[in-house]
Amino acid sequence: MQISELQISQTNHQIQALIKAGSFYGKKLEEAGISSISSPEDFENLPFSEKNDLREAYPLGLMTAPEKDIVRIHSSSGTTGLPVIIPYTAKDVEDWAVMFARCYETAGITNMDRIQITPGYGLWTAGIGFQAGAEKLGAMVVPMGPGNTDKQLQMMMDMKSTVICATSSYALLLAEEIEKREIKDRIHLKKGVIGSERWGEKMRQRIREELGIELYDIYGLTEVYGPGIGINCSYDTGMHYWDDYLYIEIIDPVTLKPVPDGELGEIVITTLVKEGAPLIRYRTHDLSRIIPGACPCGSKYPRLDIIMGRTDDMMKIKGVNVFPSQIEEILKEFPEVSSEYQIRISHLDGRDTMRLYVETNGSVDFLDLAKRIAGTVKSRIGFTPLVKVVELGLLPRSEKKSKRVIDERYE
Repeated sequence: MQISELQISQTNHQIQALIKAGSFYGKKLEEAGISSISSPEDFENLPFSEKNDLREAYPLGLMTAPEKDIVRIHSSSGTTGLPVIIPYTAKDVEDWAVMFARCYETAGITNMDRIQITPGYGLWTAGIGFQAGAEKLGAMVVPMGPGNTDKQLQMMMDMKSTVICATSSYALLLAEEIEKREIKDRIHLKKGVIGSERWGEKMRQRIREELGIELYDIYGLTEVYGPGIGINCSYDTGMHYWDDYLYIEIIDPVTLKPVPDGELGEIVITTLVKEGAPLIRYRTHDLSRIIPGACPCGSKYPRLDIIMGRTDDMMKIKGVNVFPSQIEEILKEFPEVSSEYQIRISHLDGRDTMRLYVETNGSVDFLDLAKRIAGTVKSRIGFTPLVKVVELGLLPRSEKKSKRVIDERYE
């Protein structure tokens, strides 16, 4: 996707605002002697911005609009250092709600739906984004927030909720609870809007079948409004993203050069109209690709593929680079294995060891299954993990995001 003349003009407006505010990015531009761009080539010469840049701006160094115009902040979790504080103007809040409402509409959700929201409210961008979009759409909101599964299921039955908004981990937990309690005939869900973590086809299939609903991947990140910047349509051929608000590039994470449409790389986002904390060429570290051509649904909006993983997901075991998605691909070939798995990496007796925990039902020979999985990993990736097969439901479930990789080497 090459940047358009309108998007170049919008980027120039952002450049001027960032230079005027003296933000970290404004200073980068001044050091590079850039005050405007006039071509796609100029755009590709603009410096990238990174999460560390945003952390170093803590608390309000990203504020680009005058403080009198800032109506809200949101924040990343800060689990790996200082949190990132993102200021929003009233227009930013409105734009986000418009994008989110567009997501619901793309998923075929209407103002007659009852939308149960389970992601967290507060500093995190999730819950309030799902709610603002639903209100903009005119739908009835059941604003539950996370946890309290008994109450979630009670309200789901009593309110006859038709849409569930959740992380994939919590959607799975709810699906398993509904099955366990034998209350599926009292559940009225038709659709699930799922976001905030990458999830494999096996997990998607289990949630879809156990809840009997259509599933929609929603995309977003705290630094760029929050969830709601893209979603798949009913044809499920990738996530439409809103290119009137964002310009998305896919770059090679090693060379940092844009790759052709259709090739896998790292998502880089430029906000075209954001006022509170605009970002130019922000490296998300999410891996995906732009899907070329038109979608059968007829939407004019371009498409991203589902998120394949993150450049920083990579684990190095015995000198071999491994991504969780590679392990997922292998587990997909074993129909007797559930969607849940956990990887533990330890350093024992002077060498790295990977233990891979998977779930299956009681009708399977656990030792034989473990041996077959270990053999497949060895042949595909190049080392032999210690595979431990456990009964279905024994691995931890989460009301937020599941922690699938636990690296104990440096603890």
